[in-house]
Amino acid sequence: MAPQMMVQMGRDMNFDFSDDQKFLKDQANKFLTEKCDTTVPRAVLEGDAPFDKDLWKAIVEMGWTGITIPEEFGGLGLGHLELCVIAEEMGRALAPVPFSSTIYLAAEALLLAGSEEQKKKYLPKIVSGELIGTFAIAEGAKVPTPHSLETRLSDGKISGTKIPVPDGDVADFAVVAAVTDSSGEDSSVVLSIVDLTGKGVSRKTVSTIDPSRSHATITFDNAKAEPMGEMDAGWSLTRAIFDRAAVLFAFEQVGGADRCLEMSKDYALTRYAFGRKIGSFQAIKHKLADMYVKNQLARSNAYYGAWALSTDAHELPIAAAGARISATQAFDYASKEMIQTHGGIGFTWEMDCHMFLRRAQLLGLCVGGARGWKDRLISALERRNAA
Repeated sequence: MAPQMMVQMGRDMNFDFSDDQKFLKDQANKFLTEKCDTTVPRAVLEGDAPFDKDLWKAIVEMGWTGITIPEEFGGLGLGHLELCVIAEEMGRALAPVPFSSTIYLAAEALLLAGSEEQKKKYLPKIVSGELIGTFAIAEGAKVPTPHSLETRLSDGKISGTKIPVPDGDVADFAVVAAVTDSSGEDSSVVLSIVDLTGKGVSRKTVSTIDPSRSHATITFDNAKAEPMGEMDAGWSLTRAIFDRAAVLFAFEQVGGADRCLEMSKDYALTRYAFGRKIGSFQAIKHKLADMYVKNQLARSNAYYGAWALSTDAHELPIAAAGARISATQAFDYASKEMIQTHGGIGFTWEMDCHMFLRRAQLLGLCVGGARGWKDRLISALERRNAA
């Protein structure tokens, strides 16, 4: 029987995960607790390696790269609910690996828009860890739109510059959003697969607030491209891919926010000031309570998004935007309040607090910032109410 998240029980709706999914979450938590304590992302943060190759190899061996990929392409053929519980644990551990760019973005793009030949070519190698993928759309500080993109596709060749591209310095291929000479909003954007190791591609690592998740500038100069999906639906496909990714990133953010709350609570129960545990002071209690409320709101929205994603419900654009907004707010707030709860030592490099703040800020910008998702939520609600 296929796993389900929502069950009709009289007037009550159960949005909880199944026992099998909870077991998977527990196993992922144990695995990452053992393999990825904070010394792992710190080593990447302080070193020269773009990601932890040993952890990435172990994750591939666990089969997580094939969770949503059908068995015919070498995957496990499970579903997005299982991927959501894995994403939450990856967020708790601050895992410094190219999982999100490869699985949430590149693999989802292939599953949604790739041809049968493209799926056979790329998906099995994603499952085996042979290929790392990414999605390239941003072109600097401006918001990507069909009218602002400057990267162009012409006669099967692509030219332009994308910055920043998540894991662009280590990815083997990228799904690139570019404009064509066609007219109209949808028809002006096309998605293409580009081999980043081929001719006409140059890339350079760029600095971000969280060096444990590498980014790059990628310049295309008449690089060979494989168009994917319908040529007149590039922008619609991009929005659909981002809706899916937004839910998965929301679970990462919820995992990170919950870990911030746990660390803050543990510190408040062991740190003494004026002869008392600081957790007994009202100011600290309020901080922890506010973190808890925001985290629970984010989790509720993420669960709604997970249901919409797993059932391909028409509410997905609304659910994804809600999950994205509340999870971004929760992780941002929790990471900052954790530093405040730790006091002066919380600002130091030796403490792990800044690593969560870095990841919160970075995840808050991937697939677009909160302001853009608020606009999308309003637009989606207006369309629904007008229908």
